Amino acid sequence: MAANNAKNVKIPDMFLRGARKRALTETSDSENNDPVLSNNVQNVANQEDKKVELVKKAKLDVNTTPDLSKENAPPTIRSIPGLPEASYGAKLISTLKEPGWKSALMGEFKQPYVQNVFKVLEAEEKKGVKVFPPRDLIFNAFNLTPFNKVKVVVLGQDPYHNDRQAHGLCFSVQKGVPPPPSLINIYKELKSEYPDFNIPNHGCLEEWAKQGVFMLNATLTVEAHKANSHSGIGWQKFTDAAIKILSTRREGIVFLLWGGFAHKKEALVDKKKHVVIKSAHPSPLSYHLFQGCKCFSKVNESLIKLKKQPINWKLL
Repeated sequence: MAANNAKNVKIPDMFLRGARKRALTETSDSENNDPVLSNNVQNVANQEDKKVELVKKAKLDVNTTPDLSKENAPPTIRSIPGLPEASYGAKLISTLKEPGWKSALMGEFKQPYVQNVFKVLEAEEKKGVKVFPPRDLIFNAFNLTPFNKVKVVVLGQDPYHNDRQAHGLCFSVQKGVPPPPSLINIYKELKSEYPDFNIPNHGCLEEWAKQGVFMLNATLTVEAHKANSHSGIGWQKFTDAAIKILSTRREGIVFLLWGGFAHKKEALVDKKKHVVIKSAHPSPLSYHLFQGCKCFSKVNESLIKLKKQPINWKLL
């Protein structure tokens, strides 16, 4: 009963104005004639008035006292509990905007191996090392293809490592950059499967990503002009976790795996819930095996069987 009544206790204004009264009454006449000190005393009074108004508006609990010292402090939002707001890791995580992926991967972001990834990238940034893709595009595949909208997964190995190429989607390059050889071979295969497919004059595959094609590189960053330079810093453990999470929490996804490296990721997929399509890699070294694989039409046939909208592979 006492506890319940305590919640309704009203704190008299005179109690909270104590500091103001003491400041005024304990100041001598000569001090009041000092304009600097008088101004300071008035400031104390004004601050006390503000505190009184705050307490009037606050809903007080018997065990709660409002922290008036922070009345004007801006709200603090951190990506990870305990991770300094201004740290490299927090800044990088803030670029992952898609809420489904952010929620799904938050547990991984807290792991020591991911903190190591952040440390490596931060150290390279401080040394002036150029890293691709730009930081705000590292999680581009996740942002363009929301977690709950993923229909197809295409897995690459490593971002393109030349200037202006990589933008966070495997096999894709930014507009204005000539399509690399593997992508040219992808276009050739699409043309053979879909005669009305017009080979575009660019290599940007964002239109696929927005339809639900999650275009994930196993390693999300690379040092400029040094292929696979970040393959051992921890990204592959992170992207393996992303694949496992998709496999566990979603159903009816088509995984399109090109080449031996991607084929190994089949072990991460629950094939009772999902479809796996494998072929050779579209690289010029293995194009003779990739050619005629019909992988794009197989993906759409699988999606139709799963009662999902097929992918429109056309690119404008």
